[in-house]
Parts: sequence; C-alpha cells; structure tokens
Amino acid sequence: MTRSIKSEQANRNSKFLWNFDPQGLVQQQTYGFTQIAFSNFSYPQYVKRHITQAAALRKEFKYYLIIINNMNYFIDLFSPETAKAFANSSRNISGFRISRETYVQNKNIRPGDKFICYCTRIQRFIGVLEVESKPFVDNEPIFTEGEDPFVLRFKVKPIVWLPLKKSIPIHEDITWKNLSFTKELEKNSNKWTYMVFSSPRLWPKDDCEYIEKLLLEQNEKQAEYPFSDSDKKKLRTSKIKIDGKKEVTVTVPDDEEEPETQEEPTTEEDIRNSIKAQAKLAEIGEKLDFKIWLPINDRARVLEVWNPREKSLLEDLPLVFDETTLKTIRNIDVLWIKRRSIVRAFEVEDTTSIYSGILRMADLLALQPMLDIKIHIVAPINRKDAVIKQITRPVFAVMEKGPLSELCSFISYDSLEELAKEKRLEHMTDTIIEEYLEFSED
Repeated sequence: MTRSIKSEQANRNSKFLWNFDPQGLVQQQTYGFTQIAFSNFSYPQYVKRHITQAAALRKEFKYYLIIINNMNYFIDLFSPETAKAFANSSRNISGFRISRETYVQNKNIRPGDKFICYCTRIQRFIGVLEVESKPFVDNEPIFTEGEDPFVLRFKVKPIVWLPLKKSIPIHEDITWKNLSFTKELEKNSNKWTYMVFSSPRLWPKDDCEYIEKLLLEQNEKQAEYPFSDSDKKKLRTSKIKIDGKKEVTVTVPDDEEEPETQEEPTTEEDIRNSIKAQAKLAEIGEKLDFKIWLPINDRARVLEVWNPREKSLLEDLPLVFDETTLKTIRNIDVLWIKRRSIVRAFEVEDTTSIYSGILRMADLLALQPMLDIKIHIVAPINRKDAVIKQITRPVFAVMEKGPLSELCSFISYDSLEELAKEKRLEHMTDTIIEEYLEFSED
C-alpha cells in the first residue's frame, strides 16, 4: 500500500508518496504513473531512459523519487454492431479476440492505460475508455448473441462515449489535418489504414492525446456529423440465426455491386502486385520455418521475385486427400505447410474476382470440414470493403464448420509489408500474423 513519508532530511515543505523499501528499487503504480525510489540515480539505466518527469532529486536524502509517465494509449476497434452492443451494455467491459493475447501480454496493457475507440466501416472516433483491470478471459456473451468472439477482456471506465451520429469522422479537417499519419496525405488516400487493421494496438501518444481532447470537447458540444450515403450503406447489415441460437451478421450486395463477382479487367501493374504479394507470403512463411506450396502456373513469375532456400518450395503436396480436394488445394495461391498439414492458406485477390478466391476457400472448408486451417484473403486496402461484403454473404454463414466471416480474415498489402519488416521472424511462430489481420466483425 502506498503511504506518505515526510523526511526531516528533505525539504520540510515536500511530501513524497511512495511504497518505501530501503533495500532498493520500489514501484507503486498510481493514476498512470509509476513511482520509483532508489539509492543510486545512475544505477537503473533502463529506468533512467524512460524518465519524462523528475518529481524530486534530494541529494541530502538517501532515496530519490522519480515519476515515470508510463501510461499508454491503444486503439480499440468496434464495428457499428459491437459499438451499439457496448453502448447498450453496462459499458464496463471491452473485449478483443483471444488471438491478441500474446500482443496484450507483450505490451503489458494494465490499469491506467487508455483505449481510443474507433468505429470501422464508417471510420469514426467514438470514445475513450480507461483500463481498470488486467486482462482476463470470459466467455459470457456481451458483444454478440450466442458465441462471442471477443473473450479477452478488460474492465474499463468510459471517459467519453459518443453515439455514432455524433462521433468524429477521421476525414474531418479537425482530425485529418492534425494526426501524424494522415496530415501529409490526400483525403482519398488509404495509406493510413494500417493504423486500424487490428486491436488492441499501441498508438502514438501525441495523436491520442489530441483525439481524446477532441472527443471530450465533442461530448460537451454534441455536434452532429450526418452519415453520408456511403456510410448509410455500410450501416445496412442484417443478422441471421444459426441453429436457432448464434447470430451472424450478413450482407446482401446491391444490384450495382454484383459486378464484383464477375471477372474484372486487370492491368500489368495488378499482376505485378499480385505476384509480389505471393512472393512476400512465401518469403515470410519460409522464415517461419514452413514449407511453401505455390500453384504450378504461378511459380515461374513468383520465383523471379522470391529466391527460396533449398527444399522450401514443395514440388508435390504431402497430403492424402481425394482428387477433388487436391485439385482445390493445388490452386490456392499460397500454402504454409508443416509436415503433412496445411497450417495457413492465402488467396491473393488483385487480378481475379474476389468471389472466385473466396469460393475456393469455402470449397476447401466444405470438402474437409474437420481440417484446422487458418484462411486469409490478401488484397489492396481499397478492396477490403468488397472482400467483407462477399465473406458475409448469407450463403457463407451456414457452412458446416461455421460462418466464413469468423473463419476467413483479411490482410491488406500494407499489413503484409509491415509484417515482412519484422526483424526476428526466424525466431517467431506463425501467430505473429494475428497482429496484422482483420475480421469482418472487427
């Protein structure tokens, strides 16, 4: 317990609050700060590097008090549906996918940290939550009816929470022109979206302090930001119940959106980008110690970009399936294989219709529903909405293995580039990819 110590040796007007231990370094977290006392200022260099504010350095007193401002901000992504669910709840729990557990542990998210809440699809900032607990796992449905995927949870306290119509769009000048990752970009650019491809994710403190200030001001003003026609379309989703219990969000594309299911004209640049993405996936998989499978027709072009180690690229699939299943598997753009099992499958959707790649993944799961394969669609960020619309079609919600929207994730080209920059991939497991993917419900 923190207790007050008033030293006669120190300035009589000074009052120090710390958890006092004369044996050495002491820590007591209070309101986002860590209070540390130690006997030799030059000793804990790892602490000294992070000092942002010195509260007292009394040479006549044996122990010094250093305050480190160690509160961090993290992005917390909500879909319009989960934002409404949170608004209708007690608002004291925020949840994430269990796949983010390693990231949460590595970043040591703890009481005093804050979540900047962002609504996907309509691209708006909607609130700020203060973390009040360590992470815990709880399966009780909060954000969806039936099986809730957001089971890695924190107790939180809302600092501000805005209704969607009064939330602040990122493309408003007050946000766009003042955030470090958008202010140099044109408003039609997608180059900033790598910042919102997964959550929780550490965000720049200066940006978050500014966003928090904007949201607090908006909470007082309650100005409305009307939905655009595009926003209204993105908010139009339906839910269906599976087996009379579980609710799944589905999307039925409008007539004018149906051409997405047809073969689209491609350019040489599209083809080059697609081949580069396949090569990047192969290279990452190889570094993670997987064997790689590429379709025979793509190999020559991919090998112009990727130079595999000996025996990394498989000549034959070491799998025992019926011919129909093998034909489907052979045509998937990239497979990561460990021993005789497919661990992850990737379809790169830049040069073909989105629908055809998703159908190939759905066929694989339908043919072999007992297989435990992680499946991913990789595409430019400007195709993300089209990918999500296809994944959430009703026909894919009633698959034997479960809704495709919960099984198939999206990885943007930008996210793939970020993943490839990880310096220690050779020492990681494939779960690192979980930090770079997005699901339709996020």
